[in-house]
Amino acid sequence: MTARAPARSGRWIEGWNPEDEQFWESTGRRVARRNLIFSIVSEHIGFSVWSIWSVLVLFMSPEIGLPFTAAEKFLLVVTPNLVGAVLRLPYAAAVTRFGGRNWTIFSSAVLLVPAALACYFVQQPGTPLWVFLLIGATAGVGGGNFSSSMTNITIFFPQRHQGWALGLNAGGGNLGVAAVQVVGLLVIAAAGSTSPAYVAAIYLPLIVVAAVCAALFMDNVDAVRARPGALREAAANKHTWWISLLYIGTFGSFIGYSFAFGLVLQTEFDFTPLQAASWTFLGPLLGSVSRPVGGWMSDRLGGGRVTLWAFVGMTAGTAALLLASSRGSFAGYVAAFIVLFVLTGIGNGSTYKMIPAIFAKEAEDEVTDGGEAVAAFARARRLSGAVIGIAGAVGALGGVGINMAFRASYGSEAASGDAALMVFLGYYVLCVLVTWAVYLRGALKSTPVPQPASAPSKAEATRA
Repeated sequence: MTARAPARSGRWIEGWNPEDEQFWESTGRRVARRNLIFSIVSEHIGFSVWSIWSVLVLFMSPEIGLPFTAAEKFLLVVTPNLVGAVLRLPYAAAVTRFGGRNWTIFSSAVLLVPAALACYFVQQPGTPLWVFLLIGATAGVGGGNFSSSMTNITIFFPQRHQGWALGLNAGGGNLGVAAVQVVGLLVIAAAGSTSPAYVAAIYLPLIVVAAVCAALFMDNVDAVRARPGALREAAANKHTWWISLLYIGTFGSFIGYSFAFGLVLQTEFDFTPLQAASWTFLGPLLGSVSRPVGGWMSDRLGGGRVTLWAFVGMTAGTAALLLASSRGSFAGYVAAFIVLFVLTGIGNGSTYKMIPAIFAKEAEDEVTDGGEAVAAFARARRLSGAVIGIAGAVGALGGVGINMAFRASYGSEAASGDAALMVFLGYYVLCVLVTWAVYLRGALKSTPVPQPASAPSKAEATRA
């Protein structure tokens, strides 16, 4: 069945098959790129709203009638992180039920709620912490956008282009964290440190633009519909949980550090909001840019090898952070943090790249043992998509752990982040051991596995 050129009315495209080279060159490439562009726009705005409280807490001080402690600010930062992590699985499932275009319209428009609430209440002196915690929880909807966007974009591209397309989609979304921090810096520079409402207000028209663009330029595809039970099948596979453990270390660190970086600098070095905001955007920016690099390196060296060396580097970077902290070196502290951000980005790309390779290798082994190729590779695709959703949700919980560890560490008598850093160091060592033992020492190697000619098309795999 040849796919029809999609109508701009948003009707479902039936028989979408990007693996058909003739269709891809004549129609598919143009449609896929258009959907990718506006998916990135929506996901980018979602990440900005999700992480907006990492900026707003820098403004909170007795000067504007919000005299919260460092521990209370870390609690406020962790709340949207937790809600966003929990929403990732239902958001991924929503795409398969309602369609990519339809869900992107809704998931973009609903961002108006946390942005509008933040815009109003963050300028109200004396507002209690519990009100801000509820508002911060609504910002968690921005964190769910990642899973729905990745699930949707996977369907549009042939396998040979998925790594780069997903890298652009994820990296463009992750850049939303850096973008909102740049907005915070510009607001402080232009209006001072007593006008946090401007940060949220800037995003209100951008959210409307993202929702309207999704309605006008994106499409629903029938192939996105998933077979019932895919998540349950993935949950029973051991690799789902090994990958999730590693993704806690990579993406969990990226999003956790992104949320906490400014507040850590403010607490560790007694920075003003302007001083903290001048540095906070650098880490998320470089971590986002390095994510596609991790995927590109994995194409050539193997996902397991790149992930292993990323965790080795993160272990060394955390040790450098502890050394800089003990010496009170601001330059050393920031430099080590920037290195950590870059390595988390590389690890994000390489860990995600491992997922399809692992299940393609299992399918290849099944075919070698006499299994039917179409069914084996259909199952591999189905499991890969489900594991991406589960790992994304579990990995985001790592950001919750990062911020809770910092909250406990700075709330102790020592009032230092060193205890938290020691916990992170131990976790990265564990990830080094797991990556080596599970994916590099044994028979299963995390190298990209070419798709055989007999593998099913994307639409066939989804309906299998």
